[in-house]
Amino acid sequence: MQIQYLLELTGTGLFAISGAIAANKKSKPDWFGVTFIGFITSIGGGSIRDILLGSYPLSWVADEKRIYVIIAGIVFTSLFFNVLLRLRKTLFIFDSLGIAMFTILGTEKALAYHVAPFIAAIMGMFSAIMGGVMRDVLTNEIPVIFRKEIYASACLAGALVYLALNTMDLSRNMCLLVSVSVIFGIRVVAVKYRLSLPQFKREKVPETDDGG
Repeated sequence: MQIQYLLELTGTGLFAISGAIAANKKSKPDWFGVTFIGFITSIGGGSIRDILLGSYPLSWVADEKRIYVIIAGIVFTSLFFNVLLRLRKTLFIFDSLGIAMFTILGTEKALAYHVAPFIAAIMGMFSAIMGGVMRDVLTNEIPVIFRKEIYASACLAGALVYLALNTMDLSRNMCLLVSVSVIFGIRVVAVKYRLSLPQFKREKVPETDDGG
């Protein structure tokens, strides 16, 4: 559990870095603004999950170390901002691993609250992506789930794989490793080859003169 906790803190810090970088793309915000965006990016998804599950206190309220990690991520971004911009591929790898891990951990937490398996998978997806969605809204970007790249669907697929493996009496570590690898693999392949889900098209209904 100690390794898992360290991974959770690492993922929280990486999401804070992501939020800080996104905040600086649109304007020149002050420290409070950047910290707020980093905070929302890091804990937004998990907070929504916990509220829907009725899990109180929220994870960041119960564990103040998460706040310290977020602040550390913001300071780190300020010190090495230009370096981080040049390491976008590296940050993409860590971001993909982060959403993969948080998806499965969120799914596990939902299962512990005895919700239906498919609902647990959705909760896992929320854990991973909703912080990024709120970050995009606050920075006036198109939310990541509305872009062409495969993102939320990769998380949902990995969560479903985890649920399937969990019924086979495999060890937790094996279920975790395989499902995280599925999410990470889908993300990498989709971005590398610019894959996306089929576009939802709505035919425009021609206007008719019905005399009214």
